[in-house]
Amino acid sequence: MRTILKPLLWCAPLALATLGGCTRDGKFQPVDMWNGARLKPYEQINFFDDKRSSRVPPAGTVARGQDRLNEGLYYGTKNGALIPANPLFAAASSKDKMALLERVHAGFNAHDLTQVGVRAIANPDELMAARRAVQGVKVSDGMIRYIFSIVERTRNLATLTLGASPRAGIALLECAKALAAMNGRDYIIPEDVKTVAPPVLRHRLLLRAESEMEGLKSDDIIRSILGAVEVPR
Repeated sequence: MRTILKPLLWCAPLALATLGGCTRDGKFQPVDMWNGARLKPYEQINFFDDKRSSRVPPAGTVARGQDRLNEGLYYGTKNGALIPANPLFAAASSKDKMALLERVHAGFNAHDLTQVGVRAIANPDELMAARRAVQGVKVSDGMIRYIFSIVERTRNLATLTLGASPRAGIALLECAKALAAMNGRDYIIPEDVKTVAPPVLRHRLLLRAESEMEGLKSDDIIRSILGAVEVPR
């Protein structure tokens, strides 16, 4: 399920003019993400919507994964486990792809959730309460260093062309906090970080051609890093 709410971003005054949720004078203003009446309960939630099409240099083209890495880390949960939005290329069969074309031609609308039997399981107040619960999760200095060390190590490996950015560290932190809250804890533990590390990091790592030829995968690198970085006590 696509995440509806975006976090409130604090940015420098010069950047404010480029963000869709700001006025020209840099003031905050509520934004309805889809400019429609259907999201009225969320209209008073402040967020910035970055309208720029890409954060990469304009020359040439790049793979989408390199300029839009933060979109949809998770679909949701199943049996208490997080379902990543970037599964390991679980490609649909040719039959399923044909069926999709036929359904769309027959009038299927992916934005009409009633067509796929999706129903609301939380109201806006409950969503905001969940966000507050995640924000209230405690993180020790040792856990901050642990997350930093994991991300930093990806940038110093000969097997990688590109490691994880500081934004990856933020995503790792926030996802670990969310998992802790989902499990009824108000603090994160190393197991939270280890659980979310593969889905958070795997699409952010670019392996060298030699590494791929040797059969290495992003998850192999992540497992190696998790095994090498000292776990806080």
